[in-house]
Amino acid sequence: MLREFKLDAVVTPESWRHASEKGSFMHELPVIKSVLDICLKHAKTNGVHKIVSIELKVGELSDLEPEWMQNYFNFVSKDTIAEGATLKIERTPLIMRCEECSDSFPVNIKEMKEIECPQCKGKKVTYVSGREYRVENMEVL
Repeated sequence: MLREFKLDAVVTPESWRHASEKGSFMHELPVIKSVLDICLKHAKTNGVHKIVSIELKVGELSDLEPEWMQNYFNFVSKDTIAEGATLKIERTPLIMRCEECSDSFPVNIKEMKEIECPQCKGKKVTYVSGREYRVENMEVL
């Protein structure tokens, strides 16, 4: 019987930086390996026999393309209970916060040359979200 687990686990740059420092020239592999590790850990804890799909939220600033993410996942998940699992990827928007009025607002990454607050026209803004990788759910047997 197909079950769903809510994970809401963040894949942080710190969790994959070490792998890329050890000689991997592609940052995609350590990121996807971290996703797999999170899922396998939760699967083991919950007595899962097979991971069918994994729902990911990926920040819009990520340069990882869904097709390549799936290809890398297929590679790193070979001979695991996640082999053959489908990645369901949703992009999350880039959100900035104005340091002057504290308004948070989405930013179109194609218009990032000069970002200004739509509320007060302030130019001092800080990043809130849009670079993250988050494992939301997984469907399992």
